[in-house]
Amino acid sequence: MTTANPRVAIITGASSGIGEAVAAELAAQGCLLVLNARRVEKLEAVAFRLERRPTRSSPPTAVCVAGDASQQGTIDAMFDAADKHFHRGADLVVVNAGRGLAGSLTTSDESQWEEVFRTNYLGAARLMRTAADRLLQVVSPNPDGEAGKTGEWLKRPRDIVAIGSSVGRNISPFSSMYGSTKFAVHALAEALRREIGPKGVRVTTIEPAIVASEFQAVAGYDATTFGSFMEKIGPVLLPADVARTIGFIVSQPAHVHLNNVALRPTRQDYP
Repeated sequence: MTTANPRVAIITGASSGIGEAVAAELAAQGCLLVLNARRVEKLEAVAFRLERRPTRSSPPTAVCVAGDASQQGTIDAMFDAADKHFHRGADLVVVNAGRGLAGSLTTSDESQWEEVFRTNYLGAARLMRTAADRLLQVVSPNPDGEAGKTGEWLKRPRDIVAIGSSVGRNISPFSSMYGSTKFAVHALAEALRREIGPKGVRVTTIEPAIVASEFQAVAGYDATTFGSFMEKIGPVLLPADVARTIGFIVSQPAHVHLNNVALRPTRQDYP
């Protein structure tokens, strides 16, 4: 892309981990950023670090919309922020916000089930639905609803990227409640791809295996046991590895679509 015609990216869960790394990758590609997370101070620190405006009076290149990404009000505010600050609609949405939960159906903390389902599944569904509606508004389909071989969509890619998980494809009994929400996200993304891909919008699922971040601690994984597993299969993935992959995918010409990508540490055999 050129800096004269930059893409506008919305990234949820951007205050740390994969989301923060994706923000840095897309900023390096010249994207204008709308960043979301619940932790205001950490989010603002990320935006400040990635801000590229030459003078204080120049328009911003990274703006924050703090809040719960599973709530429709926050989702709408992210898209409205793109229009307000960048004077154009977002054309790249990274559905990243989510949380883990250690344990299986029989061992996980049942009191956290509804929160995990609301954040990982319902939040992703609301964001993907809104992203589809907004991105379709800037695609010029033929009267039959198909994108056709010519039109604006070929000049400017539109992307929805959903962060799934390897345990959403190959379920692990040790994280099956979390994995089941990612199974559902994979299904939603594939259904959406089949619905709006013919209209010129790409929908991609990224399925990382073990990525070293604060995710494991927040999810409640035992530091000793899980640390030993990571050491056994290491070196494990870093957030930047996932971000670099996403950067490659969304930089493809509009007619090229890598729609389902799995990433694993080379030595990780399972899941």
